[in-house]
Amino acid sequence: MGTKEVIKLFEEKRVRTAWDDEQEKWYFSIVDVVGILTDQPDLDHARNYWKVLKHRLKKEGFESVTNCNQLKFQASDGKRYKTDVADTEQLFRIIQSIPSPKAEPFKRWMAQVAAERIDQMQDPELSIHQAMADYKRLGYSDNWINQRLKSIEIRKDLTDQWRQHNVEEGVQYATLTDIIYQAWAGKTAKEYKRYKGLKKENLRDNMTNEELVLNMLAELSTTSITKAKDPQNLEENMQCAAEGGEVARVAREQLESKTGRDVVSPLSAKRFFEAQQPTERLGEAEEE
Repeated sequence: MGTKEVIKLFEEKRVRTAWDDEQEKWYFSIVDVVGILTDQPDLDHARNYWKVLKHRLKKEGFESVTNCNQLKFQASDGKRYKTDVADTEQLFRIIQSIPSPKAEPFKRWMAQVAAERIDQMQDPELSIHQAMADYKRLGYSDNWINQRLKSIEIRKDLTDQWRQHNVEEGVQYATLTDIIYQAWAGKTAKEYKRYKGLKKENLRDNMTNEELVLNMLAELSTTSITKAKDPQNLEENMQCAAEGGEVARVAREQLESKTGRDVVSPLSAKRFFEAQQPTERLGEAEEE
């Protein structure tokens, strides 16, 4: 199953989902849905509810519903665990078995998710608008969101260049990314995430405006240098990555000398949202 995990929001609550490109269908984490519909305090209670409901549905002969696929989703501890997932048809049947005032709104939300995916396949610009809306609901500032979306575009341009210059996805991409981080920020990706108190969370989703801009400069510079030097092997690509990161390091040090403070910050989205007032948004903190 070629799936891509996506976090969707229903009434500000996260639902872990995955889109299967081959079958062109959504899969939803059942315990997330059960937890929302039954107002469970945490996922452990939601799992217990689903365990009992699953047993009852199986006894009633709904094996097409209870014979679920399982996918590895990220949990609150940052690790990935297998969890039961249901496609839209299966999930509709499960929802029918749960007495909840949220059942009908949730069905409409599911239909909207499906419709948005079809629209986005026909018009990729809609995916950008959806990403903007999701980030905003999570509390990020407009300025940060615009920079984050630009950073995604710049990252894609860079990986396109790597692909064209004989870099293999996976370990080699990670190696070059580490070189870029190390060059401009003085930390590998692992060290950078540890500094921010992150585990499996996306590092760029937890960067401040300044960090995002400097990382974009590093990756954009690496892209330009790669185009100019036309590297043919990993070692040559590593040199381009180091030189691209060096451009951003110089900019970082100049900014730090002018402001008298470090750019590389321990601030993460989680820490920010736990510490700030509800009206504040990530990306505005360093502007005050």
